[in-house]
Amino acid sequence: MAEFRDSIDIAAPPETVFDYLTTNSGMAAWMGQYADLDPTPGGRFAVDIAGHPVRGEYLHVEHPYRVVVSWGFPGSDDLPAGASTVEFRLTPIHSGTRVDLRHFGLPDTEVRGHADGWANFLPRLAVAGAGGNAGPDDWQPVPD
Repeated sequence: MAEFRDSIDIAAPPETVFDYLTTNSGMAAWMGQYADLDPTPGGRFAVDIAGHPVRGEYLHVEHPYRVVVSWGFPGSDDLPAGASTVEFRLTPIHSGTRVDLRHFGLPDTEVRGHADGWANFLPRLAVAGAGGNAGPDDWQPVPD
């Protein structure tokens, strides 16, 4: 299994950024067209991204510094619902918050596509988290 890591800085405090990882409206503002979230350990994590349902559950929620969710696609043989893990660590910095992302437990065949997706969505989180409008999202997964 493989992992993907990245980080971004957001001009907002961790408490604000945290809401974009744990509320339906916050998540939908930067990633996906739909979110149905229950940010408690064992709670539902459901986001539809570019017509693809991502399903899992919240594994760890530490307000406002850490969110960990399981991640996958219902019906997928390669990455079924909840098969991988996404961790967001929020660290206060002078200009706001540094978000360190770690997506692990990915099959090697899934790393390229998820790296492409995170390259699209993390900058959108930076815009939304700082109070901006990330606008409509026209991202589509890279073909296999």
